[in-house]
Amino acid sequence: MLKYLKKYWFFCLLAPLFMVGEVAMDLLQPDLMADIVDNGVLKSDFPLIINVGIRMILTVIVVAVCGVYLLLNAHPEKPKLFRYILSRRIPTLMVMLIAAFSIGSASIIFQSIINNRIVTPCLLGMNSMYTLVHTAVVFVVGSGSVLATNANLSFAIDLLVMSVSATFVYSYMFKKTGNNVLYVLLIGTVLSSFFGSIQSTMIRVMDPNEYDTLLTTLVADFNNVNAEVIVFSLLILTALTVFLWKDLMLLDVITLGKDQAINLGVDYDRTVRRLLLGVVLCIAVATAMVGPISFLGLIIANLARQFLKTYRHVELIVGSALMGMLAIIAGQLISQHVFSYAVPISTFITIGGGIYFLYLLLFKKGGI
Repeated sequence: MLKYLKKYWFFCLLAPLFMVGEVAMDLLQPDLMADIVDNGVLKSDFPLIINVGIRMILTVIVVAVCGVYLLLNAHPEKPKLFRYILSRRIPTLMVMLIAAFSIGSASIIFQSIINNRIVTPCLLGMNSMYTLVHTAVVFVVGSGSVLATNANLSFAIDLLVMSVSATFVYSYMFKKTGNNVLYVLLIGTVLSSFFGSIQSTMIRVMDPNEYDTLLTTLVADFNNVNAEVIVFSLLILTALTVFLWKDLMLLDVITLGKDQAINLGVDYDRTVRRLLLGVVLCIAVATAMVGPISFLGLIIANLARQFLKTYRHVELIVGSALMGMLAIIAGQLISQHVFSYAVPISTFITIGGGIYFLYLLLFKKGGI
């Protein structure tokens, strides 16, 4: 039996995950309705009702956009072609959802820790580290080596280097600087410039043909995703969520400030350190899967805060993840069906993020 299932292993693993998701949504509906009635209607808390409604509407929109992405021009009247198209699009959709969840949740957590709404986790230097690793591999062993051509090995190297390096550097420097989170931003900025300088030097002396091959791996790409790393990435994120669940529940208190959090009995330094490591791992997973996506976290985190208008961070994380899913899938639809893959999705996100950053900086009072 296993030999017949071997070619369908991905869908065999995917089916139980969808069933778990369906059951989770069924169990969540009574809680949402109870929250609306008990805390919204009975306590006349209309902002809460609006927030829950927005999250439910966002969920419906994301599901609808997912359906459009899967079925648009899929030719269901041709069964073989239809199955082939779905076999390509379902892994891509899963990667987009995972990347959106990772970046969205990491962005809300990072902004809350730093207490600044115009910072993003890309300031930790993960994007620069990713481009440096890929450039170094091509520079040292060439674009035809197994390190560059094997997708699974490349993912493992990216994830291992980024996770281990960032965990060691930020854990050490966080303790060295007296648990001052502002130094994290400074260290990340310095490391980004350092990694960028090394990469630029390598590119200048690199064979032009090798550089052309390298260039395609330095931007976010959802067109040729590696389906074999999806389950592994889901396991990492699930384990990380379980490991940090108690710390996530303390985010509402952490944002009150260090003194207030300590007075309320929170081990502030330990909680912040664990949450920062969680942010690093989330960004490492997303970047290793698809490449660097600058400004996405800035856009979706601030849109979640702007629409939901709540200080309950679990709700903000869910809202930010949903915003990210909507932004990435919509961008991929535009790239795929309007520009025929000529313009990568990262271009839309970078341009939109830059404009939105200027809006927050210049026109949005209290945006910082």
